[in-house]
Amino acid sequence: MSNKLLCVYCGLCQKSNIYVAPMVDLAMRLFIGWVFWKSGMTKFNGIDQAIFLFEYEYNVPLLSPDIAAYLAMSAELALPVLLWLGLGTRLAAAGLAIMTLVIEVFVYPNTTEHYYWLLILASLWFRGGGALSLDYLISRRLVNSQSN
Repeated sequence: MSNKLLCVYCGLCQKSNIYVAPMVDLAMRLFIGWVFWKSGMTKFNGIDQAIFLFEYEYNVPLLSPDIAAYLAMSAELALPVLLWLGLGTRLAAAGLAIMTLVIEVFVYPNTTEHYYWLLILASLWFRGGGALSLDYLISRRLVNSQSN
């Protein structure tokens, strides 16, 4: 009885890895991408206000407020698109994780939300975009071309 139950459990786990995990990976990419996209669009629609915030409210070291605002806006608009496509997922997740750490340390410390973002980004960074990503399709094509 227990052996049969174990086989059923293992079968369900395999089906979950094939069908559910890719949808969870996609959902994580869509969600975390949207968080940063909204912030990037806010900066894009009011870059003068963003520069003001970087100058007087955010304590980001080493960069001038102008450069920091434009860099943040560019990253928040480009990296989510890569996440949504699942193209360069690990690199995009790493970039957003570093940005989140900067926000947590210098801008809004002790914000629980940032830790959740970091967990999602760490999963994408270390596991990749999953089977519903361009990364996956490209890697499959490369493996198939090398085996021929």
